[in-house]
Parts: sequence; structure tokens; C-alpha cells
Amino acid sequence: MALGRRKREQQEMWVATRQLPRSPGHPFYRALNKLLAEAGFDAWVEALCEPHYARGVGRPGIPPGVYFRMLLAGYFEGIGSQRGIAWRCSDSRSLQEFLGVAATDETPDHSSLSRVAQRLPVEVHREVFQFVLRIAVEKKLLGGKTVVVDSTTLEANAAMKCIVRRDTGEDWNDYLRRLMQEQGLLADGEVPTVEDLRRFDTKRKDKKVSNEEWVSKTDPDSRITKMKDGTTHLAYKAEHVVDEATDLLLAAEIYPADRADTETLADSVMEAQVHVQATGEETTIREAVADKGYHAAKMIELCDALGVRTYIPEPSRKHRRRWTDKPPEFQRCVDANRRRVTGERGRRLSRRRSELAERSFAHVCETGGARRCWLHGLAKVTKRYLIQAAARNLGLILRTLLGVGTARSLQGLRGLAALVQFIASSLQCLLAACLASFAPTSLRTAA
Repeated sequence: MALGRRKREQQEMWVATRQLPRSPGHPFYRALNKLLAEAGFDAWVEALCEPHYARGVGRPGIPPGVYFRMLLAGYFEGIGSQRGIAWRCSDSRSLQEFLGVAATDETPDHSSLSRVAQRLPVEVHREVFQFVLRIAVEKKLLGGKTVVVDSTTLEANAAMKCIVRRDTGEDWNDYLRRLMQEQGLLADGEVPTVEDLRRFDTKRKDKKVSNEEWVSKTDPDSRITKMKDGTTHLAYKAEHVVDEATDLLLAAEIYPADRADTETLADSVMEAQVHVQATGEETTIREAVADKGYHAAKMIELCDALGVRTYIPEPSRKHRRRWTDKPPEFQRCVDANRRRVTGERGRRLSRRRSELAERSFAHVCETGGARRCWLHGLAKVTKRYLIQAAARNLGLILRTLLGVGTARSLQGLRGLAALVQFIASSLQCLLAACLASFAPTSLRTAA
């Protein structure tokens, strides 16, 4: 074999289409395209999005099937930003085949993705999420009677240094200057340096930054909250409703981060019920399992009124609870919830909740790249997160049908198959050597 040399001079400007290299494709994305084609996804989503476009006016935009496939690719490739998704799709020939983009055409730019996302409302993205659930129903992968609920925080695309006061519009440095003037630490006309402000901010006591007083000027929908690692950021709250029988995500709702879990449980469960009914199934959610952060007498009574039995552990309290200022229905529902939780089924569902909820967050937020938001506004974050959740359900469907749920897991499966094949061949050679050594001498001599 001769040494190949990289061409350093300018290459030919015109190349015939038949001379362009073709991608062999990726087995996972081919299987995903086949699954979407069997369900008639492209024709359905084009009819769904057609009312949001002008007829016969202007240049044709990105086909809706390409737009949603790019967002799906972002989940399967673990890319959170739209710039990263656009670059990855333009760089990968297998993803270009998945999108249906010809070798002579360019893949959509990140600005085109943003423009389509602004044009299509949240309802369209929610219907795409429901479409994936209908595929799961066709594959007999939906239970829907018992669900587990949990929430996590998503870091917003906004910095704490950009917050301003709601009443005066002051930023953080202006607020510190005013405090220094009120305490007499500044003379008339004196302008403190940034280091002076930082030193004053470090030494002062009773520092509180509440959402009632402060707001982000770049993302007003985000809220100041403490993250899982203990740091304080502007964030959103994502709440998952997972089917206990099949591990499917029935709802993935986005709320402001300052909304308590006890306020959103019933809303998320009812949204999951709407999604299940949209698939044509007559299954009704009967049980909801959550952690002790969701325990509130009012919420438990509301779920009971909606026909949903709760399994929520009761947090430990220093004093015995009093019911003199609450309706009797509250006490009845809380006592019934306590009996269910302490039973054998309640303990089993509690262990099951920890497994399913944390796994769904690991898939969507960690490996799926949704832990940090790259968009501004509750509506835009909700659009993107719904498609992330739909991609997670598609991966679960393919894992059930093919044994792999992401393109990266298929790579690991190939490595495992190669390892198994190597071990099998090694054992075969060792067995042959052992048989040869224990064979009779006459047979070895004859051989």
C-alpha cells in the first residue's frame, strides 16, 4: 500500500452529484425514521403546522418534519443548544440522511430553528408529544393507571448579575450604592469602585434576594432558587409524570421555579390524563405516587376529589397535627393516605417511584442535554422540553422493539458484542487445545 497524501492545492469547483460520497446511515436513526414513517409522522405534522404559515407567499421554510427531527437529534446526541444541534447536523452525514437532506443541500441554520420555534405555538409541540404517545399505544406500551410524580430544577439562560429590582429598576450595583449612601458610608458625589461594592456586600448581614423584589431583565419568567448542588441560580421547574407500568413519560410540565410541589401535583396529573385521553385510550389515572415534598392536606384532598389516590409519605413534624382549623375531609384524606403509604403496596410503590423518576431526569436532563435552558421565556422552554420528553419516549419504544434506545447505546452494544465474540472464540480455541492434549497417543501419532 502506497502512502496517501492530503491535497494541499485548491480542489475542483464543480463536482458531479454522482461523485458525492453517500453516507451508509446509522442503524438507530434508520430504525427511528422507519418508526415515524409507519406512523405517518411527516404528513400529519405538515397538516398540523399548515395553519401557522402563509399560503403561497414567500419562500418555503423548513419542513416541520425536519425541524422536529433536529430537536430529536439534539436529545439523542446529548446537545442542548440550537447552535450545537445545527452544527452537528451539518457535520454528520448520517444525521443528514435522518433529516432527509440531500447531499447537495445545506442543513438548516440555528437561526432558522429559532424562527420556526417562534412561529409554532406550544399547542403544536404538545400535540407532537401526544403523537408519540399514540405510537406507544399502538405498540401496547401504555398502562396509565398508576403514575409517579417528581420535579427537578433547570438552570435558566440568565445570570444572577442581571437581576433588577421590581419597584425601582435598580441593578445590583445601584442597589448597593444606595445602601451605602443610606448608611452614610459615601460622601456627597463620591462614586464607589466595584471592589468597594463587593467588600460592602460581603460584610453586610441579612442578605436576602426574593422573587417578590427581584426579577431578571433578560428572562423575566425565570425565578431565583436554590439548585440541587446548593448554589443559587435563576431557574425553572420541570415536573415529570411517569407511567409506573411502562416507564413512559405521560407529562413533562414546566413551571416557574418558585412554585411549590404542593401546588403543581394535581395540575401535572390532570395534564397527563389529558395526554392519555388524546391517544384514544380510555385508561384513567387512579393512583399518584410522590415524595414527602408533595405532602399537603389541601393537595391530598384535591386529588381525592379528582378520583386519584395518593401515596405520599408524611414528613416528620415536631408537634402533633391539629385539625380544628381545617375541614374534616382534610383529616380523612390524610389518614387514608397514611394507611396506604405504610402498607406493603405503598412501600413498593415508593421504591418504584425513586427508580422511575430519577431515571427519567437522568435521561432527559443529563444525557439528553436539557439540564440547562438555552432559551428565554416559559413558553419557549416548554416547547423544547416537550420534544425532549417525546424523544425520550421514542427511545423507550425503540429500546423495547430493538434493544437500544439511543444511537450512543448502540455503539456500546457493538463493543459488547465484539467482547462476547472474542471471549467465545478464545474459549473455543482453549477447548480445542484441551481436547488435543487429552487425546490418545495413537491418535496424535496418526495425526
